[in-house]
Amino acid sequence: MIYPQFIKKGDTIGVTAPSDGITEELKIKRLDNAIKKIEDYGYKVIETASVRKSIKGKSNESSMQAKELEELFLSNNVKAIICASGGDFLLEMLSYFDFAKVKDNPKWLQGYSDPTGLLFTITTNLDIATVYADNFKAFGMNTWHESLVNNLSILEGNIIKQDSFLKYESEDIPYITGLESYNLTNEVKWQSLNNEDEIILKGRLIGGCIDLLNELFGTKYDKTKEFIEKYKNDGIIWYFDNCELSSEALIRTLWKFRDNGWFKYCKGILFGRSMTNRSYYDISFEEALKHSLNDLNIPIIIDMDFGHISPRMTIINGAIATIKYKDNKGSIEFVLK
Repeated sequence: MIYPQFIKKGDTIGVTAPSDGITEELKIKRLDNAIKKIEDYGYKVIETASVRKSIKGKSNESSMQAKELEELFLSNNVKAIICASGGDFLLEMLSYFDFAKVKDNPKWLQGYSDPTGLLFTITTNLDIATVYADNFKAFGMNTWHESLVNNLSILEGNIIKQDSFLKYESEDIPYITGLESYNLTNEVKWQSLNNEDEIILKGRLIGGCIDLLNELFGTKYDKTKEFIEKYKNDGIIWYFDNCELSSEALIRTLWKFRDNGWFKYCKGILFGRSMTNRSYYDISFEEALKHSLNDLNIPIIIDMDFGHISPRMTIINGAIATIKYKDNKGSIEFVLK
């Protein structure tokens, strides 16, 4: 596994929009404040031309999105790249993107949700670690949550143990200033799907937004089986962030992954807090997971601190992770080897 060079104060962070861009007034205000906050923290920031554009869910034509990202990888000044935002159509730009430019110039690439299409593909195709964590505009809150401080600390090479947070955001609140912090209302409670009292998992971590993994499945970018075969001796730990899949769609997706061998060598599966709990047949999220995964006889932890419900931990795709769970709390710690 290749781990890009860590960043240090004075380095430049590139912001680009391979998915959607940012145009709403309050979100622009949050983006501007994110740049200021990052610069005050000691970094320089450059953004590509399409960051402040959005046309029906895309920051630009796919070829231009690919070109702008390539330019950041080719720039000697840029040391890390963070996606501006999520969206729905990032996968289309993969057809235009030259992955050789990543292979020849590995840098930390970060984002979550739609950026899964890039992160998962780069890690499984090129053996280059990527980061599943906040998109750039999250740094625009006036008072940073500890998750953001942890995020930058990890990008700087301080591979800290991340403990489960105290509270999470049960629902988004409309921006009034654009600079609001998270609306932390509910107690964080990790759960063991099979009611184990304590779980300790160690293995190579890979995953992302399950909606996007479902779309990547079977394409020419799907090198998943080759990846898990290469790292089988480490054991594989999957993590999934469910954005929009109903319980029925989740069951079908997990069946597809299982039937194609994605869970071979799997030592455990992690789920973030699910953003969607829809079902046509009154099947709960937990029931869908039990139906699909229980006979694997491996630990499954749900409601963890990553995904679409804030705050979120920093996850390093491709790294060795140790996950500990007890009494509805837990931790993740990475080793880069």
